[in-house]
Amino acid sequence: MSARPGLEIAVVSPAGARTARENGADRVELCTGLELGGLTPSTATVEAAAEAGLPVHVLVRCRPGDFVYDAEEVALMAAEVRTALRAGARGVVVGALAPDGGLDTNALASLVGAARDTDPAAQVTLHRAVDQASDPVAAVAALPGLGISRVLTSGGAPTAIEGSAVLTTMAAAAPGVDVAAGGGVRPGDIAGLLAAGATSVHLSAKSRATPRRAAGWVPLGAGGTSADEDTHFLTDGTVVAEARGALDATAGRREEAVRDAPR
Repeated sequence: MSARPGLEIAVVSPAGARTARENGADRVELCTGLELGGLTPSTATVEAAAEAGLPVHVLVRCRPGDFVYDAEEVALMAAEVRTALRAGARGVVVGALAPDGGLDTNALASLVGAARDTDPAAQVTLHRAVDQASDPVAAVAALPGLGISRVLTSGGAPTAIEGSAVLTTMAAAAPGVDVAAGGGVRPGDIAGLLAAGATSVHLSAKSRATPRRAAGWVPLGAGGTSADEDTHFLTDGTVVAEARGALDATAGRREEAVRDAPR
């Protein structure tokens, strides 16, 4: 784990990965369907994002909705783990819950095993399924035994800053795990999240693209999306740069405090 807190940006495209790199991110989490909470991206997208230069960690999630998966879905995600790593990803972001709200340790063992068999150096992150677990802190404490070294979490709250007290408990329960604060994070939240014990931060830093339509709009999906909402997300470089600045400023103040402390 890095001595300085890391900045991860959730992106949905190679262009987003380039924007994240140009504005100071340390790594990206790559997915598609960000408006659905994120789904597994295509192999071509992984390959192109990896060429952007930052370490790419791929979200592996075969469908939206809950995190209770059947055997066929777990086998599919294990195959997606292998494919993502072979396409150039440096890590994968996975998760699975049992019907009672605990971690599905058998499913996670399959996903971690697929990652290790493909690339022994790949980092495995537990995604925000942890925030829907019956006991998020106990779930995080169990991660080292499952071969998972990082967790992306809002502390079980709607946003990470609201869950900061639980983030503190998580960090204490699993001192070897990188607790990445994610979920509605704004640059102004970063100092508070690091003070709570987060060891890295995760932002989507997204904005809606302006629709480009030559004619009228007709709904194509099953939901009630409006014409203005029927678009896609872009990575906002200004937000990434603000987050980088906030992270570096907070880390700098910490280093100064250590240097100035009485010996």
